[in-house]
Amino acid sequence: MKKVDLSFQSCKAEYNESDVVLFSVPLDNTTSYRPGTRFAGNAIRVESIGIEWYSPYKDMNLRDFSTVDIGDLELPMGLVEESLDIVYETVSKILSDNKKPMMIGGEHLVTFPVVKALMEKYEDLHIIHLDAHTDLRDEFLGRRLSHATVIKRCHDILGDGRIFQFGIRSGEKPEFDFAKNGHTFMQKFNFDGLADVIEKIKDKPVYITIDLDVLDPSVFPGTGTPEPGGMTFKDLLDATLKFEKLNNVVGADLVELAPMLDSSNVSTVVAAKALREMILLLHR
Repeated sequence: MKKVDLSFQSCKAEYNESDVVLFSVPLDNTTSYRPGTRFAGNAIRVESIGIEWYSPYKDMNLRDFSTVDIGDLELPMGLVEESLDIVYETVSKILSDNKKPMMIGGEHLVTFPVVKALMEKYEDLHIIHLDAHTDLRDEFLGRRLSHATVIKRCHDILGDGRIFQFGIRSGEKPEFDFAKNGHTFMQKFNFDGLADVIEKIKDKPVYITIDLDVLDPSVFPGTGTPEPGGMTFKDLLDATLKFEKLNNVVGADLVELAPMLDSSNVSTVVAAKALREMILLLHR
């Protein structure tokens, strides 16, 4: 595993001394509309130079914790399955060293190998999923491994009752029916009920996956599949504060920033701020 300089300069730490391992996955091979998520990790690193280390929301400072950034994973160009294997092996290593993974996507498909690795350590793993899209298709454009099938692939290994979806406002009817039939918990359009779910699973191992297109395009235009009617940054921030009541957050990710689709770089700043809050959550 390689180690590169951190964008959050206060978090420079050797891998062996770190509690949280940050890495990015430059994969957007199955993106079906507008590509560009492979550039997210390094765009966040550049933009985060101007981000304060201190979070006034959490009253926590990144300077007080040990985090290491191992940079973009090196992936074989165009090879989806092989790339997912590298993500799986990386996370397995992080977990075996008793550290927590914090991943930047990349397309949402990269969540699947992380969940696969986590399931080997935490048999009772639960997922909180914030997203505009259901991602519950069994296949999409002839592929079972796709950004549109990632939560269905996670369900294949977790089973019923362990995936909680919020902010969903786009998908095919069979996907909504799949959730309605009890396979996942789905809260459409908003984050209502999140506090109740957190109370229910607060002592379980929980992985949090945040597709940033859960945010409204007016807040976050830099994504491949923008969906009107989304959340504000304040909504997302409130969700991260609610996550503090979870007693065993075992990892997290932020995915689907496509920085080149927002020339203002505002979307990248939003992602960097959200990343700071999630890193601090993992350190709690």
